[in-house]
Amino acid sequence: MSKKLKILFVSTEVAPHTKAGGLGEVMRSLPKALNSLGHDARVFVPKYGKITADAAIKLKPVVNSLKVPVGGEQNENLSCKVEILKSNNQTPIYFLGNKEYYELRANAYGYSDDATRFALLSRAALEFVKSQKWTPDVINFTDWHTGFGPNYMATEYKDDSKLAKIATVFSIHNLYHQGGFDHACVPDLDFDDGKSPLPFLFDPRLGKLNGMRRGIMYADTVNTVSEKYAQEILTEEYGEGLSQLLNETRGKLFGILNGIDIETHNPKTDENIPFRFCGKDIEKRINNKKALQKEFNLPISDDIPLVGMVTRVVSQKGMDLIEQILEPAIENLGIQFVIAGSADKQYREVFEKFKEKNPEKVATHLVFDNKLPRLIFAGADIFLMPSRFEPCGITQMEAMRYGSIPIVRATGGLADTVINFDSAANSGYGFVFEKYESLPLYTQIVRATEIYKNKKVWNGLIRKVMKLDFSWKTSAKKYIELYDSAIEAHNSLLSH
Repeated sequence: MSKKLKILFVSTEVAPHTKAGGLGEVMRSLPKALNSLGHDARVFVPKYGKITADAAIKLKPVVNSLKVPVGGEQNENLSCKVEILKSNNQTPIYFLGNKEYYELRANAYGYSDDATRFALLSRAALEFVKSQKWTPDVINFTDWHTGFGPNYMATEYKDDSKLAKIATVFSIHNLYHQGGFDHACVPDLDFDDGKSPLPFLFDPRLGKLNGMRRGIMYADTVNTVSEKYAQEILTEEYGEGLSQLLNETRGKLFGILNGIDIETHNPKTDENIPFRFCGKDIEKRINNKKALQKEFNLPISDDIPLVGMVTRVVSQKGMDLIEQILEPAIENLGIQFVIAGSADKQYREVFEKFKEKNPEKVATHLVFDNKLPRLIFAGADIFLMPSRFEPCGITQMEAMRYGSIPIVRATGGLADTVINFDSAANSGYGFVFEKYESLPLYTQIVRATEIYKNKKVWNGLIRKVMKLDFSWKTSAKKYIELYDSAIEAHNSLLSH
């Protein structure tokens, strides 16, 4: 068994304080799972304006004046502060404060100086570690935003007596996002091969550097959030321009499926749903469906199949396929459709038009919401996730936890978590299609709605998905193995 490890996660999100997607949930639940195994996991994140404004969050100062070098030829420092949020049995969270870059910003992302903000986060995390008695065995950086962290450690801090002994892991939650730019349209003059020195924090060139590429290049170990996705990104189709680099470094690439927090997501105790239930009394679940229909002013009926989606309403999530099949699914299959999540302009207009045309069949809530997803999980009969690509996907696991039967495309973590239902063999529990085309998706919706009519079979599927174990218990142990590999690789480099 591995020794008890000390792990520091450096991230831009941690739920419930900051959450734009699945990363925030992982940063809440993975450290918690590691700590439950006896390890010491902590999180280091920016203190955004939302946190500053929340009087209920009680922070204690750790470092009142953390001097962070701006780098390059500039012999200057940025002054930051670090505070900690720690309560009984909770993961310690360090919040990095800086008024200009975090505390006066309402959002986590979307600013022209994001590269500076997140390079500062990475470097500040290292300066913070230098200032403390607590020394992690591993620093786990997450996504492009903190990809400069392994780069700093391998260059600027390679001779530091403390930091040089710490192993690094770089976790890819979504390879598509590689910096504050469209990586598919980078001019040759701006291409970042990852080998040039990092410029100082205020240099405009910083915004053209590929944080994802650099994280992969300089970390001791790299992982993605599902085994299938780790295989997919080695191909040109899914590699987002980095497949060659990933193949060159595949010896240090691993895939570990994300889990979900089964305590927070528990239909038996969840106060976010009006009627609580478990796998032994799924008859109570129908009351949540009625509550969901009432919430969106849809006709209340158990006979109408209710299809739900909780997602970012963007191209990656298969919105073009939904756009093609929604009208015939409404007309021919008689479904109700509810979609919730933040939406880009294009698809906001698409679904609002569907809603205007079919007010008794289509309902939308196209902004981020913390509580509504639980009602959709607990009330929708079918949960739709036809993603173009999906590194892991968490909502399909959360939906199954609440008894919603998934229809998914066989990609990434969706392929790892959903097995196609075979009525003849009585195996599987979801509906899976392969090709990214509208007809295969429509075919699976037809299958699902037909089987829905057989309540005995359908209730059997509900009980089956509610028994599935998507907890972090297994995955957390695999992360410990990953960290051991990173430490071994790092020590091997030091010995040479």
